[in-house]
Amino acid sequence: MSGHSKWATIRHKKGAADAKRGKIFTKLIKEITVAARLGGGDPESNPRLRTAVLKARAANMPKENIDRGIKKGTGELEGVDYIEIVYEGYGPGGVAIMVEALTDNRNRTAADVRSIFSKGGGNLGESGCVSYLFQRKGVIAYDASEYDEEQIFEKALEAGAEDVELSGDVYEVTCSPESFETVVNFMEEAGFKHENAEVSMVPDATVSLDHDGTAKALRMIENLDDHDDVQEVSSNIDIPDDFDPDA
Repeated sequence: MSGHSKWATIRHKKGAADAKRGKIFTKLIKEITVAARLGGGDPESNPRLRTAVLKARAANMPKENIDRGIKKGTGELEGVDYIEIVYEGYGPGGVAIMVEALTDNRNRTAADVRSIFSKGGGNLGESGCVSYLFQRKGVIAYDASEYDEEQIFEKALEAGAEDVELSGDVYEVTCSPESFETVVNFMEEAGFKHENAEVSMVPDATVSLDHDGTAKALRMIENLDDHDDVQEVSSNIDIPDDFDPDA
């Protein structure tokens, strides 16, 4: 589990450092639009939209942007009809990788994702080739230097979380997708501010590579994550606590 959420935390911090807010907002708007199109524009009765709005608020997206995305999904404003696609494959060292995308051009996105896999030393596989290695979970990360482990553990379990684990410099709280919003809100009300929070595919077990292999795999994951159509990248790579991507 640590491999996935640690990458999410690295990406979260890197995104802030690189000021990639525009790209992050674009991806969040896509998810809000699709969620509203599929389940309606009321977050109270649309769990997927509620989760997308929660994530957008965590990224400090202005309310008008969120509202505009919802209206595009419900048809009140003109918008693009995005297609949901999941790609599965293997990265360097045989690590399993899942890529969730929203696109208005299936052929373009497929070609781009295949190229990133190939150039990164991996290969795109058939549907189902790695998905059995993952489960969809809510993962919420808290700065370990800010909070006491016993307090985090007690409050998270009280909130309905399934597990709490120390991974590097963060405590990872995992929960079911259905209880994600409840856990995030409960922890927030208890005074715990998260570093990163998302619902995504989490591996049942992780694969360890040497430093060079880990760095190569993370570069490929980052290139996939940077693609405009890619919403989420999940992998079963284990990132050591002392791993330095710049070393």
